[in-house]
Amino acid sequence: MVTVIGVRFKKAGKIYYFDPDNIDTSEAKHVIVETARGVEFGNLVINKRQIPDDEVIAPLKKVLRVATEEDIKVHEENQTKKAEAFSICLEKIKHHELEMKLIDVEYTFDNNKVIFYFTSDGRVDFRELVKDLASVFRTRIELRQIGVRDEAKMLNGIGSCGKRLCCANWLGDFEPVSIKMAKDQNLSLNPTKISGICGRLMCCLKYEHEVYLELKKGMPKDGEMIKTPDGKAIVVNTQTIRELVKVRLIVGEEDGKPVLDEDITAYKKKDIRRIRRNPPQKKQQKEQGKETKEQG
Repeated sequence: MVTVIGVRFKKAGKIYYFDPDNIDTSEAKHVIVETARGVEFGNLVINKRQIPDDEVIAPLKKVLRVATEEDIKVHEENQTKKAEAFSICLEKIKHHELEMKLIDVEYTFDNNKVIFYFTSDGRVDFRELVKDLASVFRTRIELRQIGVRDEAKMLNGIGSCGKRLCCANWLGDFEPVSIKMAKDQNLSLNPTKISGICGRLMCCLKYEHEVYLELKKGMPKDGEMIKTPDGKAIVVNTQTIRELVKVRLIVGEEDGKPVLDEDITAYKKKDIRRIRRNPPQKKQQKEQGKETKEQG
C-alpha cells in the first residue's frame, strides 16, 4: 500500500495521484506539485489515503507545498492572461492563413510554457506560427491538436437533455461508447438523437448500459413463441425497464399456422417461459441429412 493524494488540474479533469511527502494537507484546498511538464497548481480533491501499489504509475511525483496566498494570486493572473494570449494567437493564425480552429490557451504555473489547443481537419504546418508566438511571449510554445470530444469538454455547452455537458462539468474520463449500447437500450438509431454536440455518440449511453444488460437476461425477442400462464403466445413487444412482455395468445391453428388473439396481453418476465429448441437434435438432423446426401 502507498499513501497518496488526488489532484485535479481542471474542473472536470482526470484525477492524478501524488506523493504527499509528509506535508500536512488536511486543511488544504490547493497544492503545488511537480508534473511531467513542470511545476503546476492543482486542486486537492482526494486527501491522504492508502491505495494498492498496482494502482500507482511509478515513479510517483511529489507534492512541493500547500498553495499559499501568493501561489493562488499567480494562478489567477495566469487565468487572466489567457484571454490576451488567445487574441494574439488568433491574429497570428489569420496572418499565416492556417486551416485550424483555436480552442483554448493554458499557462503552466511557473510560466515556463504556453500551450495552445486547436482542432483541424488535417495536419497543419505551424512551424512559422510557433516562431512568431515564441517571439511575442518569450517562453516555450506548444501547439496541441485535440479531437472533437476534447473540444466540447473545453468549451462546454448545453446538451440535448437541457443540462450542461457531463464531460465539461463532472465526467473525469471519456469512456468508450458503441452503437450496440443504443441497440441494447431500444433507442432510436437516428444519429441526431443519440449524438452529442461534439458529433460523437453521447457519453450517457454508457451510464445505464449494464442495468439494461442485466434486465434483458431471459427477456424474449419480438416474434418469439413463449409459454404464458394462459397458454402459448407470440411476443409483440417488450419493455425492458418494467420487465414487461406484451403478447398475442395463440387461440388455434389454421393451415399449419398459429391463429392469434386480436387482443394484446401483458405479462411480467418472471411469469413467462421461453420455449427452448433442442440444438443437439438439430445438429444430429443436419449430420444425418449430410450422410444421406453423400450416400446418394
